[in-house]
Amino acid sequence: MIDPAESSRTTPAVARTPEELAVLRSRLEGRVALVPTMGALHGGHRALMSTAREQADALVVSVFVNPLQFGPGEDYESYPRDLDADLAVCTEEGASLVFAPSVEDMYPGEQIVRVDPGAMGRVLEGEFRPGFFSGVLTVVNKLFNLVRPDVAVFGQKDAQQLALVRRMARDLNMPVAVTAAPTMRDPDNLASSSRNAYLSPKERRSALALSRSLLAGADASVTGPVGILSAARAVLDEAAAGDPPVTVDYLSLVDAHTFAEVPNDFRGDAVLLVAARVGQTRLIDNVPLTL
Repeated sequence: MIDPAESSRTTPAVARTPEELAVLRSRLEGRVALVPTMGALHGGHRALMSTAREQADALVVSVFVNPLQFGPGEDYESYPRDLDADLAVCTEEGASLVFAPSVEDMYPGEQIVRVDPGAMGRVLEGEFRPGFFSGVLTVVNKLFNLVRPDVAVFGQKDAQQLALVRRMARDLNMPVAVTAAPTMRDPDNLASSSRNAYLSPKERRSALALSRSLLAGADASVTGPVGILSAARAVLDEAAAGDPPVTVDYLSLVDAHTFAEVPNDFRGDAVLLVAARVGQTRLIDNVPLTL
């Protein structure tokens, strides 16, 4: 509903504290959409904002690198941060308001109470990154409370995160519609991610095995779960012997609603997911399937 050609002429207001956010949020009229981000905005974030514009009268973008979702040895300190560049993207995409708080403003004391993602958040990403989804859901809960959006837009690339945010909103009766935007891909078909900047040209070529494996699995969908996983795994096995190698954390075909691995006779909506490391960079990707 927002006309980007009109709104992009105006730099969005910026709130750095919850108190500033409350004042600026009160001035927004009509339906409000939120796009939560950790900054380092790229084409995938632009796609989220485009989806949000279609569903609201005002667009709020949060820019916050959330320490609760980073584990020991992960890239919290080195995660790319460039608020000026992010504000330029938000201006071009017609955002009305940007919320860019400090860690101290988001967590003024020890965060004792956190959101428990349950069993659904302890598999796949939750297994390889313990505490990750508790950190994600806790900060999203805080953002929902602070921004009070009518709709929030998340990317299909983070499929498990999307499913858990939807479940949190449903289970906790949050008055917000959680909407998905399709995965945005770079021209070489690598899923857009802020972490792609860590890849050397050689590592990036190896990383393309992730999207190739998903495409192979999707092409084999008529053969059922066993055939899908076999086709995808063949691509990854070859990439594991490459230079540099692709080291797979998991390849899994799950029920789109529960994220439990599907049985061999499964019929319905599923997601084929892969997570792998190339060099020091960990990447994830997925493709929705209907069996």
